[in-house]
Amino acid sequence: MKRRTLTQSSLALAIAAAGLAQSAVAGGFIEDSKANLTLRNFYINSDNRNGPAEPSKQEEWGQGFLLNYTSGFTEGTVGFGVDALGLLGVRLDSGKGTHYNPTSSAYAGTVFPTDGDGRAVDDFAHLGATGKVKVSNTVLQYGTLLPKLPVVTYNDGRLLPQTFEGGQVTSNEFKDLTLLGGQLEHAKGRNSSNNEGLSIAGANNAQTGKFVNKFYYGGADYKLTKDLTLQYYYGNLQDFYKQHFLGLQHNWAIGPGVLKSDLRYFHSSDDGKNGHDSSYYTSGYYGGNTLKGEVDNRAWSGLFTYTVSGHSFGAGYQQLSGNSDFPFINNGDGATAYLITDVQIGKFLRAGERTWQVRYAYDFAQAGLPGLTFQTLYLRGDNIDTAQGDKSEWERDISLAYVIPDGTFKGLGFTWKNAALRSGLPAASAGNPGTPTQRDQDENRLIVSYTIPLL
Repeated sequence: MKRRTLTQSSLALAIAAAGLAQSAVAGGFIEDSKANLTLRNFYINSDNRNGPAEPSKQEEWGQGFLLNYTSGFTEGTVGFGVDALGLLGVRLDSGKGTHYNPTSSAYAGTVFPTDGDGRAVDDFAHLGATGKVKVSNTVLQYGTLLPKLPVVTYNDGRLLPQTFEGGQVTSNEFKDLTLLGGQLEHAKGRNSSNNEGLSIAGANNAQTGKFVNKFYYGGADYKLTKDLTLQYYYGNLQDFYKQHFLGLQHNWAIGPGVLKSDLRYFHSSDDGKNGHDSSYYTSGYYGGNTLKGEVDNRAWSGLFTYTVSGHSFGAGYQQLSGNSDFPFINNGDGATAYLITDVQIGKFLRAGERTWQVRYAYDFAQAGLPGLTFQTLYLRGDNIDTAQGDKSEWERDISLAYVIPDGTFKGLGFTWKNAALRSGLPAASAGNPGTPTQRDQDENRLIVSYTIPLL
């Protein structure tokens, strides 16, 4: 995480080279290729309000470059192709006091990796390659992946996205049915250029934690009708947890608008060493002052959104049961959980937690201002299990975005995100045994982005 390296998947390149040697100038490979360069200017300011521990403020600003190349496939019964993703982050401003990552920490900072003096590095980069093979309507990929699935989702909440390495097969051989399966082996954090193993909260200490290189997953999306999609997925992080997911998404035209329903259910349990080795335990509440143990969690939720004339009105509820917090791949340097409560700062996934939320969004194109959008949401979670009784927390988020719709600078986007999190849980200190910890926090993000098509 402090060290900077440039890595590629040798196997992915070998697959790509074999295909290109077979038909390097095939029409589909060249003609269907696409490439673009995304420029992302990212500023973040986090004000951590309570507790004696540093930092009380974190502030960083950087310029990101994301080069994305996707090839077509060579001609023939078996088609070969190769994709590439180049990422570069350049520091524009980050002092030691606002980067705040002491040299004793093996984690990176908020946006940038950390050098040997505890400061943000000047820049960091990595290049990922993905070889791919296509037979009929089935595609095999191996190399750098950006999964966006219920059981594993990459994080894109900072200057550069988190990436994974592994293999995946996606099949669309049957009408309205998508089958998918794979294995992930490594991850690169959103503020790192190093390959890492995979872990979960409670075991992901960068210096003494436990990491593995096997996450197996598979699932299916079935479009029962044009408005109804059913999902089932399974994920297994070896020696940590097994997880089943059921999902339903439905659109229902009601009056002048549409009601979208998003229902989700997760059942998670321990696997291998997590069931008996304390160094593999996860976070949660297990009675008394015990905050770590086996994975044991059920999570169900529903989010309902009615959209009409540019307005979107949403309401949702999520309930967790079991002794552990909700488990997901989390290396401790920024990760995403596929929950309706994973928002700008918090995730609302603690043992026993019940969360309700309301949302509102408006697309100003309806008012003659295309490209301008607004969104706000409020979540409140309670019933968090602790030795001191049930605790609660809440978060309020606001987002205002504008993308120039036409003209010379078409596609140039500006986004402001503001969030406030307040918690009944104490800030971390030695005097809080048996209680999860959470600092109150205010945060602002300013993002300017522009994508330049190259092919």
